[in-house]
Amino acid sequence: MRSSRIMATGLLSGVATAVFAAAPAQAQSVVEETAEAAPAADDDVIIVTARRREERLVDVPVAVSAISGEELAQRGALDITDVGQTVPNVTLEASRATNSTLSAFIRGIGQQDPVSGFEQGVGIYLDDVYLNRPQAAVLDIYDVERIEVLRGPQGTLYGRNTIGGAVKYVTRRLPQDASVKVRATYGTYDQAEGVITASAPISDLVRVGGSLARLSRGGFGDNLTTGLENYNKDIWAGRLSLEMGGYGEPAFIRVQGDYTKDKSNPRGGHRLIPGLVSGAPVLDNVFDTRGALNDPEQEVESYGLSLHAEAELSEALTLRSISAWRKDDSYSPIDFDALPAVDLDVPGAYFNEQVSQEFQLLWDDGGAFSGLLGFYYLDAKADTLFDVRIFTTFAGLTAYTQANVDTETFAIFGDFTYDLTDQLSLSVGGRYTWDERSAEILRQNYLGGGSPVFGGAGVPFGGASTDFNGSREFKKFTPRASLSFMPTPDHNIYASYSKGFKGGGFDPRGVGVNAPAAIAGSPTDEEVTDFLSFAPEEVDSYEIGYKGNLGILNIAAAAFYADYTDVQIPGSVACEVGGLPTFCGIVSNAGKATFKGLELEANARFAGGFGLAGSLGYIDAQYDEYITNIANVPTDVADFRVVQNTPELTGSLTASYDTAIGAGDLYLGATVSYRSKTSQFEIPNPYLDQGGYALLDASAVYTAPGGRWKIGIYGKNLLDKEYKTSGYTFVATDPVTGAIVNGANGFPVPTLGPEGTLTAFYGNPRQVFATVSFTY
Repeated sequence: MRSSRIMATGLLSGVATAVFAAAPAQAQSVVEETAEAAPAADDDVIIVTARRREERLVDVPVAVSAISGEELAQRGALDITDVGQTVPNVTLEASRATNSTLSAFIRGIGQQDPVSGFEQGVGIYLDDVYLNRPQAAVLDIYDVERIEVLRGPQGTLYGRNTIGGAVKYVTRRLPQDASVKVRATYGTYDQAEGVITASAPISDLVRVGGSLARLSRGGFGDNLTTGLENYNKDIWAGRLSLEMGGYGEPAFIRVQGDYTKDKSNPRGGHRLIPGLVSGAPVLDNVFDTRGALNDPEQEVESYGLSLHAEAELSEALTLRSISAWRKDDSYSPIDFDALPAVDLDVPGAYFNEQVSQEFQLLWDDGGAFSGLLGFYYLDAKADTLFDVRIFTTFAGLTAYTQANVDTETFAIFGDFTYDLTDQLSLSVGGRYTWDERSAEILRQNYLGGGSPVFGGAGVPFGGASTDFNGSREFKKFTPRASLSFMPTPDHNIYASYSKGFKGGGFDPRGVGVNAPAAIAGSPTDEEVTDFLSFAPEEVDSYEIGYKGNLGILNIAAAAFYADYTDVQIPGSVACEVGGLPTFCGIVSNAGKATFKGLELEANARFAGGFGLAGSLGYIDAQYDEYITNIANVPTDVADFRVVQNTPELTGSLTASYDTAIGAGDLYLGATVSYRSKTSQFEIPNPYLDQGGYALLDASAVYTAPGGRWKIGIYGKNLLDKEYKTSGYTFVATDPVTGAIVNGANGFPVPTLGPEGTLTAFYGNPRQVFATVSFTY
């Protein structure tokens, strides 16, 4: 696979020249400045690229939300997770003990386990480049053109791991004239941010530009053991771009690099029960913690290069190439028990790298037929290393795991639309994917301390409990079809079907010696492979919807039904290996689920500058089958399991007022967002699960005459609502019902470490900040 990565890199180096040279001189430009995804002043047109080509939002038979950079700025959005507050049936959150690893769920489908071997269920795209891993995917919002959220399987146009949907982060292209924009922010918790963006033309055809961002904030709480601030932010980030062509030229090339370094402190969790041995009380401030683990020091570094090239080969035919290389390294100390002593501590490191290449050939002659053909290639490696350090009577037991998982994927795809009449159109598409997943998994126990990989002084105990090297191939065809009826150009009634799938793989935390074997205690290589591997999951989704402009009201409504099969359920539990207490990975294709739901988005503009915008999502998500092994007997426990990170109701309402003040402009807005009860895992947990709650945000933005100066004041979570977003649990439960088992002391019985682990992480408290920006 390493050789194929080198071959792919060599292939990419000539793409720009070839595409630029292919454009005939007489062709007209196909690449113009992309319209912002905000209603245009004259005709309320919203432009999106949900089907990999520029279209009016009303024309797209897909449930998609588009939020412009201007709208994000008016709200005071800080990072990509803010989008989840106003888009129906969407959950976007920083993952548990990290600041920059993303947990994403759309319509009940997602993944919150970040270790190698497990795939995301929602595709995250940065300028049409797929981010293969969730690390470093909590993208901060600066210099953004728009964010699109596509709900439902997008397997035809976006690939195998968009089974729940896709989130597209689109940055601004460089303007033709020299420009400078400076933004400075100061707020509560010592929030201090600065972003400078500048660009300049080198010639009529070439432009250069970039952005530099410094994003910092003090902690919401403190680590009472280490003295570090908890939930702080310490980020440097930047982008550089070189663009050629566009703006009336027959071809366009964009070379872009980005870099982010996150030196924020580790996020420590809040214990929900007292220490069962130490007697440490539950802290009053949910943002305070006591965990002592700070080795390795928290650090996330991510960077990448991309080359986007387009050329119009004729008036109807366009060639597009998207080439990219990305890398990120993360070091993360996770103190699960959140106490000073080693009870359940996990130092970890993640190293990810990917090379991708996509070609698209688009046809649009203005007639009844349009569409595209494409090819996609991805070569990615994900290496995860971690200790699991558990206090035992043996002076500490460590299970060290190194899981190196490589993925090589090829896909061909097409999507075509034919206008049957002036009002009726049919779209069909399909994608065929070849996947090869290769894994090297090593697990070694140490006594008396951590592994030497993380600076521990433990002594190796016994042989490797997992020493696995293997691979598997997966092939899948994912079709889609839709029928659109547009009685007028401003109304679209559509019905669609789409299939999505998420790749299979190997459990990086699995214990090979525990594999069921014909000869007890001596599993063969094949038996270990079967034990550690899991199959792809699939979803068949059906949707009907309406999009339209009803005068002052724009509306989009959808109803969907989805059959979800071979659902992958990763996790880890207490177990014994070689007679010692430790943890074991447990991953299964648990069974089947059904999702039914409704979504509504609307906005209205009234006379006098008043506006209302709202969204509502409802989903009935339930398991129809959930098979788990209880005393080696397969048992269906679907009646006692729920779909994680999927509230039944989500909604938001924004009221705004826009008025002239002299030659300037004043915008006032307030947003209330609501989420009903949410379960953090498939097994309901009264300690970790979050009841329904609402958040209130507000903003006031003044734009000076001429539009160069802006001053904004923003409030987030103004009512200072306390709400859980995620957590860890290692306590005994009933194997069927999932009910927590309490001991004689009235508290849950611990399964890993004697102190008991029930630890929660919380959403941001009230924040107020002011921003000043200047544009030249």
